[in-house]
Amino acid sequence: MSRSFHARQISFGTLTLAAMLFASPALLGRAATAETVRTTQVSAAAPVHSTRDSQIVVDETGRRVAVPADVRRIVSLAPNLTETIYALGAESRLAGDTDYCDVPAEARSKPHVGSPTSPSLEAIVGLKPDLVLASTSINRRETVDALEHLGVAVYATDPHTIDGLLAGIEHLAGILGIAQQGHELVTGLQARLAAIQTALAGQPHCRVLFVVWDDPLISIGPHTFIADALRRAGAESVVETTQDWPHVSLESIVHSQPDYLIFAGDHGDEIPQLSDLRARPVWRDLSAVKQGNIALMSGEVDRPSPGLIDAIESLAKQLHSSAFANSAGSAR
Repeated sequence: MSRSFHARQISFGTLTLAAMLFASPALLGRAATAETVRTTQVSAAAPVHSTRDSQIVVDETGRRVAVPADVRRIVSLAPNLTETIYALGAESRLAGDTDYCDVPAEARSKPHVGSPTSPSLEAIVGLKPDLVLASTSINRRETVDALEHLGVAVYATDPHTIDGLLAGIEHLAGILGIAQQGHELVTGLQARLAAIQTALAGQPHCRVLFVVWDDPLISIGPHTFIADALRRAGAESVVETTQDWPHVSLESIVHSQPDYLIFAGDHGDEIPQLSDLRARPVWRDLSAVKQGNIALMSGEVDRPSPGLIDAIESLAKQLHSSAFANSAGSAR
């Protein structure tokens, strides 16, 4: 059974963090098998390419999708998927993306189909895609259903962990017929993650508060890919919750006294200054604020894409600078 999309948007600086969560706990975080069966039968949900062979793939939400064996035109509905297409070297196939697709910079020059949460169906169909890529991290199920009704093939990703992200990249590369490029990209990213773990060996995890939004205070739950990214960087959240994007009492954070506060953003996002936090009631009672223990992560942490590894490396070096200084010294 396919999981259903549930949309929840959280304003984050001047951008929007749209967290699309799937309802089925039994399937949460499971990656697609992406095993393909070649067929010349085109189902009702497949794109109108009856003269070409198709492959039936199971996407990361459990949906069976008929995809042309030779995918030449792709429309991406999510910034993280656009970034992934470029990282795979398949940008020449990218027929269009969204207004928010800005990494790499070249993605801005592609035809846009609107915002990820409300793209123009007419614009998407007009680009004649063989395949549309969607992500549960930002897109709506209604969009996927509407495109399916129009006979457009949509492959959806559902990242919840770093391992799931990497597996998803390889699966997508296989669907696009560039499995070798996918393997090489993922192998390189895995090597970088392994180097971080080697440097952090023996280091205690820093207790942190990841701030999605500061008023009202919103943080992250343990089953998000951001929480997994924090763990990879040698950090653990002080927030105990079963929710993915919990509203948190600031007084409870004062009781927990995290070692660091972590803010994320770029592209013009407004991040509170330390002087501002020290002037705010309750915030100024946090030891991390008093000591200036504020870490900044790239806005890539909001995107389950190859750039997330850059954000993990940066955070690990901020939280455990001595470990990386020792590592650099050993390398010499």
